[in-house]
Amino acid sequence: MFLNHVLPTHNQQLLLTAEDYFNLGNSRLELRLYQAALASYAQALALQPNYAEAYWKSGNAWFNLLDYQAAASSYQQAIRCKSDYAQAYNNLGIALQKLKRYDAALTNFALAITIKPDYANAYNNQGLVFHELGLFKQELACYQQAISLNPEFVEAWNNQGNALQQLGHYTEAICSYQQALALNPDHAKACYNLGNALLSLKRYAEAVQYLARAIMLNPDYADAYTSQGMALAALHKHEAALKCFARVVAIQPNDAEAHFNYALTLNQLRQNESALVSIDRVLAIQPDNVEAYNSRCKVLSDLKRYPEALDSCAQALLLQPDFIEAIINRGNVFNELGQYQAALSCFETALAIQPDFAGAHNNRGLALQNLNRHQEALVSYQQALILSPDFAEAYNNRGTTLKELKRFSEADANYDQALVINPEDASTNWNKALLKLLTGDYETGWRLYEWRWRERQMDKVRIFSQALWLGDVDLAGKTILIYPEQGLGDFIQFCRYAPLLAELGAHVVIETPIPLVSLLQTLSGSFEIVVQGHSLPAFDLQCPLLSLPLAFKTSLATVPANIPYLFADQSKRQSWRTRLGLKTITRIGLVWSGAPMHKNDHNRSLPLLTLAPLLDLAFEFHCLQNQIRSEDLAVLNQLAGLHQHQQYLQDFSDTAALIAELDLVISVDTSVAHLAGAMAKPVWILLPFAADYRWLADTEDSPWYPTARLFRQTDFNDWDEVIKLLSQHLLIWHTAQLSLLSAGSHQQASAV
Repeated sequence: MFLNHVLPTHNQQLLLTAEDYFNLGNSRLELRLYQAALASYAQALALQPNYAEAYWKSGNAWFNLLDYQAAASSYQQAIRCKSDYAQAYNNLGIALQKLKRYDAALTNFALAITIKPDYANAYNNQGLVFHELGLFKQELACYQQAISLNPEFVEAWNNQGNALQQLGHYTEAICSYQQALALNPDHAKACYNLGNALLSLKRYAEAVQYLARAIMLNPDYADAYTSQGMALAALHKHEAALKCFARVVAIQPNDAEAHFNYALTLNQLRQNESALVSIDRVLAIQPDNVEAYNSRCKVLSDLKRYPEALDSCAQALLLQPDFIEAIINRGNVFNELGQYQAALSCFETALAIQPDFAGAHNNRGLALQNLNRHQEALVSYQQALILSPDFAEAYNNRGTTLKELKRFSEADANYDQALVINPEDASTNWNKALLKLLTGDYETGWRLYEWRWRERQMDKVRIFSQALWLGDVDLAGKTILIYPEQGLGDFIQFCRYAPLLAELGAHVVIETPIPLVSLLQTLSGSFEIVVQGHSLPAFDLQCPLLSLPLAFKTSLATVPANIPYLFADQSKRQSWRTRLGLKTITRIGLVWSGAPMHKNDHNRSLPLLTLAPLLDLAFEFHCLQNQIRSEDLAVLNQLAGLHQHQQYLQDFSDTAALIAELDLVISVDTSVAHLAGAMAKPVWILLPFAADYRWLADTEDSPWYPTARLFRQTDFNDWDEVIKLLSQHLLIWHTAQLSLLSAGSHQQASAV
């Protein structure tokens, strides 16, 4: 029996024995009154100095107070009193383990086992020390021995699973955890560990189930929330993963790893402003966290805040100069900035540090591709694939390089190989779509083009309660919204589908970018035009503009090319007639560069100086650009033969009116080229060697714009040959124009 833990008062004459104080200490120990328990054991030992059990129990109290040195001393005293005290040796081993005196701990567990050969607990504890030492085979042998002595030893089954995981034997580990759970279904750690083993085997859905069970058993199990978040992220359930990591942050608000995982998931969800706040929280907790600076670089790059991204990379590399991931991220930022030589230098630095890094070879290939060094890029991708045969991204990138080299069947094969490895990869499906459209396979191309919403246009996805229309619902009497998603040129090209929707009986609402609002009012038909960003009227169905070709099952033979479908405002046209004065010579409009932020601008645009030879020809040239790059301004001001009108080109209706007064438009691949084509104005379009999909491959004309003529580079970056050919055709065209004018004059004279 235990005595009441309240001591007698001074008026009470009871004399307590050492055993009484010992039992009182035990009672207090069970009540977690550790200091009071120690006082009772001290009184017991004062009465009986060789009381081994009192020393042992004192050790347990000190252990619970986290004073492992005092605990070890108490256990040693117990052993001095009782040399064959197996439990004291075992507990001394545990205290020494906490003090990281691993050799001494193992010695004491061995002594406990020598005294008590069937001591399963000592074998289990011995295994835990081997685990901390990274000696996983020895660890496993200890748990196996413990289990052989006690087949219902739940902790040993659980720990055996941990050892098997460390050895990479995940299937066997799962069996151990399942056995632990068969013995104790409410063992939260076994559920957690089983979930982690399943996570390692990429059995994500099963992992989520067991981790959820661990959380149900222990609602504040932060590690289980973390693993569940990782499993959900692998299943692309990022919203659910975010909730898990948010819970970890709530449980452990000063845990840098928790904030880091939360930030990475926000980045996956494109919630980059919030991701940046979380990463900054990580750095507030751990100012020298290299991984956080590296991820901050990526988030800032996704936000297109490139100078800040480079600063974060620099900070990471200041802390760890050979941090390859930061070097590669720095290269990726340079790629986004169009500084491809600097990007290449970064990737080559990474490879100097780690020559067998497949990812660096892949990124080097991208930089070389952007530098139009395509053959070298192919060598880099091949090296990446030698090092990592299942590297889907390298197959995808090699496919794009081959596409740009016009080796289309090889490109297609590489995309297919990437999709065998990762069928749901949005980038590969998107690139395959572009290849199919480029080569005229519109049936496949438009279908795959929908992958853009999971790739390049993830941040442009718009959520509507109204259903997406892809040609499968009768439009009669319905209101349909069509809306922009890409550039102004794309809008001009694909707004031609609006009249087709009206012909199906729909009331068509067209959300329109501000620079195109006035122009779109000339579109043939009756439509409701809403300025982009303004409130939308009620509608029944919706379709993004570039999904309309899929909805109408557009093939090369059925491209709607009833031009003109856009027109010049007559009053603005009259203003241009007055401004330009009497026409005495053929008038040609010129566009030589597009928006600098365009992904392929370094290939599609050219310096104004390259066009200078054209200005020596006997034509009247007019600049159709309202934005001139700084490097072109000095050249422009020296070219007296090129008339400038930037101050008058406020929107596209102004540009359309000027185009209407010209005889020909010559343009690189920009929105003005689309506008001229939509107005049925003769337009000559200058295309890079690897042209955009809409111009098909190696044709001189376009099914989209019957009045267009295409002039293509015959090699990368070679605009000189294009300009020579253009000059020749201008002279031929001018002669033909003069003949037509002469014939018209003779006919008029005869009529008179």
